[in-house]
Amino acid sequence: MKNLLYSVFAVIGLLALAGCGSSKKSKGGGLPNDGQVHGVAPGNKYSLPKPPGMVYIPQGTFHMGPSDEDPAYAFSARNRSVSISGFWMDATEITNNEYRQFVLWVRDSIVGKELGYVKTGKDGNEYIDRAKMKTFWSSKDVNEKLGSTSVALPPDDRIFGKMELDPSKMIYKVEAFDLKEAAKRENAGKPRSKFINRYPVAIYPDTLCWIRDFAYSYNEPMTKRYFSHPAFGNYPVVGVNWKQAEAFCNWRTLLLNTFLDSKKRTQESDFRLPTEAQWEYAARGGRSQSMFPWGNYYLRNKKGCLMANFKPGRGNYPEDGGFYTVRADSYWPNDYGLYCMSGNVAEWTSTIYYEGRNNFQHDMNPDVRWNAKDDDPPLMKRKIIRGGSWKDVGYYLQTGTSTYEYQDSTKSYIGLRCVIDLPAAPSKGRKK
Repeated sequence: MKNLLYSVFAVIGLLALAGCGSSKKSKGGGLPNDGQVHGVAPGNKYSLPKPPGMVYIPQGTFHMGPSDEDPAYAFSARNRSVSISGFWMDATEITNNEYRQFVLWVRDSIVGKELGYVKTGKDGNEYIDRAKMKTFWSSKDVNEKLGSTSVALPPDDRIFGKMELDPSKMIYKVEAFDLKEAAKRENAGKPRSKFINRYPVAIYPDTLCWIRDFAYSYNEPMTKRYFSHPAFGNYPVVGVNWKQAEAFCNWRTLLLNTFLDSKKRTQESDFRLPTEAQWEYAARGGRSQSMFPWGNYYLRNKKGCLMANFKPGRGNYPEDGGFYTVRADSYWPNDYGLYCMSGNVAEWTSTIYYEGRNNFQHDMNPDVRWNAKDDDPPLMKRKIIRGGSWKDVGYYLQTGTSTYEYQDSTKSYIGLRCVIDLPAAPSKGRKK
């Protein structure tokens, strides 16, 4: 039996070949027996509608890099012409509610396995019975049963004896195929297992970052309430490091492809973090030379309203309408329909921060990645973040400004949004 929590479905739909073929069938069914080539579809016809909460970013070319002077004269991101293929991107940053779905899925998987709430699938593997888990959490003896599981806090760690779950036990195991390694010529002929990465990730957000990030500053209410209180449900999730962001994308892919597989439909591309080039292209919204998603040159519109959530002036945090973060769909979207591409929270990308990256990366979908291991030097663990945040000055809100954070760091001002490589949706959501 495969592990209940960590099993994933292969993307290759070779089994779907059976029964698919031309509309002209022979008397016995299947392809016509006329000695001609008619073609065989890889599976059921494409019928995936527009991904909910995402907008399509059309293909195009833009000038990547600073649209204004470089104050530090670092010349680490030179302006150059870059072409980007079309993709889908989340209209907003991933919210607390959306990330909570991930946490609860992992929680139910661990608890369901330990309590035996499983069912056998048609493929002979065991899976968590999600319907039973919903009933379990509303049962009268839920605390008694939870006490026998590994996810419950031990008695010494409880306050007034209240039963609570241990956030550190919320472990998700990533399983991903490393296509770049498999594509290397020296790896030709090696077994597929050599290129499958499997590793566990503790996925609960680091709520203590609200206190840790700001010395001599009172932020305890945000630590206690930001991720757990319904008032902040539609605010961007923070306290998530780069590995946790990657794990969320991996789970989101599993969630979609598991559903498609259950409906015998063709599986789709992976959700993932955007590359630096994709993020900048999307943030500009078709305004190739603009400093900000809304254009040049100012942070206010003609009525004097601030256009994003950041640190105006010398520290007037609430002037833009939010003291800390604001709802993920606040302010005006850019011309592609993307919210808060400047300000609110900075966002992880998949790109490694390397000062000379613009000198050698391709001008077609540029992408410079490095899957840093735990024992790699800190220099190799720098990942580019984009967009600036609620605590940053206006310079970091520019679409051409790039900075970095270490991939194992959690911050109260860094979140994420996902992209997925799918064709543009037809006008009515599906092909005829």
